[in-house]
Amino acid sequence: MTEETDKRGSAEEHGQDKQDPEEGVQPRGKWANNMEFILSMAGEIIGLGNVWRFPYLCYKNGGGVFLIPYCVFLFCCGIPVFFLETALGQYTSEGGVTAWRKICPMFEGVGIASQVIVIYLNIYYIVVLAWAIFYLINSFKSPLPWSSCANPWNTDVCFSRPGLFANPELFNKDSNWSFLHNISASGYEDYYSNFNETFLLKVSSPEEEFWENRVLRMSHGSGLGDVHWDLALCLLFAWVICYFCIWKGIKTTGKVVYFTATFPYLMLFILFIRGVTLPGAADGLKYYLKPNFSKLAEPNVWCDAGTQVFFSYAVCQGVLTALGSYNKYNNNCYKDCLVLCCLNSATSIFAGFAVFSIIGFMAHDLNIPISDVTASGPGLAFIAYPRALSLLPGSSFWAVLFFLMILFLGLDSQFVCVESLATAITDLFPSRLRRPGAREILVLVIAVTCFLLGLPFVTEGGIGLFRIVDTFGPSGTSLLLIACAETLVVSWVYGADRFYDNIEDMIGYRPSPVLKYCWMFVTPLICVATLLYNLATDSPQSVYSELFGSSASTIAALLIATPLICIPVYIFIALRRDPNNMTTPSKDLRQVSPDKPVLTLCNLVIFQAQRRPNRNPEERNTKTAEELTSFGID
Repeated sequence: MTEETDKRGSAEEHGQDKQDPEEGVQPRGKWANNMEFILSMAGEIIGLGNVWRFPYLCYKNGGGVFLIPYCVFLFCCGIPVFFLETALGQYTSEGGVTAWRKICPMFEGVGIASQVIVIYLNIYYIVVLAWAIFYLINSFKSPLPWSSCANPWNTDVCFSRPGLFANPELFNKDSNWSFLHNISASGYEDYYSNFNETFLLKVSSPEEEFWENRVLRMSHGSGLGDVHWDLALCLLFAWVICYFCIWKGIKTTGKVVYFTATFPYLMLFILFIRGVTLPGAADGLKYYLKPNFSKLAEPNVWCDAGTQVFFSYAVCQGVLTALGSYNKYNNNCYKDCLVLCCLNSATSIFAGFAVFSIIGFMAHDLNIPISDVTASGPGLAFIAYPRALSLLPGSSFWAVLFFLMILFLGLDSQFVCVESLATAITDLFPSRLRRPGAREILVLVIAVTCFLLGLPFVTEGGIGLFRIVDTFGPSGTSLLLIACAETLVVSWVYGADRFYDNIEDMIGYRPSPVLKYCWMFVTPLICVATLLYNLATDSPQSVYSELFGSSASTIAALLIATPLICIPVYIFIALRRDPNNMTTPSKDLRQVSPDKPVLTLCNLVIFQAQRRPNRNPEERNTKTAEELTSFGID
């Protein structure tokens, strides 16, 4: 790096705010070191989806073959958008809304749309942590309350099959099987052979009944019903933890992630070691990775791969921009993004080994097909995996480890989302919210508001509402359209070459030119193609009307339309406010090569340099001299 670059970086490192200082207004903070940024980003992108969604999609869509479409979407969409958002935050030193306002005022709505998605996540995602806390509390009981049918919430059709591994004494000669209606061990096999199909369709496992009748307590009528106050207390406790993780800003967030981002890896590794040493684990791993190349011809496989990449990399939510905005100006965010993307995908694959080794053991122990115990989402975390853990000796110990892992996997994703929203709001009103004590009050208001809005999810009908918001809140439709807008704005409106110049000014070299063409052509085309396929094949109304009545389609439409409508609304606002400067970047942004074309293609100039309006030569020279003086250059 040159002496001039070092001086420039030094000026930026000390929190140059690019705004007129006001009395009592605190400067914008920076990460204490690069490791805090790395761990915060890792905590956000590595979450529950790595454990309960990727392994299921992998086995469902051709095993190891699923990695082919997954990698295609990763390199063509995931990494380009991930790096774009992170670099944008670092360059502008602004949150998810004001960053877009500064590079292109007309598309401030793109940032607003991403914050609406973050609001959805802040409200409903933490409900999973409330469930995890509820299970964690019950994991200290022995025997585990979901391992038997002798509980008040169990029904007459509850049936528990004891496992040989955890209960070998039950399979000895003359064992006592009185808990199965006085059936002896010698009659155990005959007992199962006499089941008729009607009874098999009616029976339910104790794990399912604990989840449905004890945790969710679902009502069979329409509407939300009563609030379950024990779950509400778990939700409140989750919000208290979340609040104190981030109430002081990145000063606390950067320290907390040292634990919350690394502890789940320790738990996952312990569960993996335990899983692969169990009988039947090899069958589970084979089922997980066995390639089926015929699946590559199915469009659903490619759609699932794209959806997984967008969800697991937290793109189009403004979170990456917010976290990147706290970097020092000359941080090598390009290298950081590549490392984080590799870490995220490797974690997903490794989590599959931990999950399917346990599932293979459970299928072996209960002598049932693996397909009967595979599940995704809450079904894996709160039914299938607890069932497998209850079959192990010392089941309470393993259950505590598992739900601690679930809690911390979700916790850092949750409080980073809250941090992103707080950052965006603070950057919108810096003169008011960067004063002493304002940060704590803002985060408290966000926490209390989201807690109250989250109470409907812990009611009798809350699981139906949860599924609707989970599907249509941060939906594939919304994320694909926002990703398409982001790449088109940066590459064709702001100018891909100008953005490359900005990145080179920050990190000292130009990234791979492949990213430029992904932003310009590949990523938007893939997003549009995937979106059209989703719209042509999905029928959400018929699926979710059973879960939440006739209003399900209305709720789904509102959830999708609310963020997307922000984009055209803010285009109209910019048109009314200042039609001559709708695409003009802020004067605060450093442009090292203002006279270079903003976009070229195959050495052909597509768009010339964009001149800033109302700046005569004398004023421009004066401004340049002031910039050089601020960096210590005479």
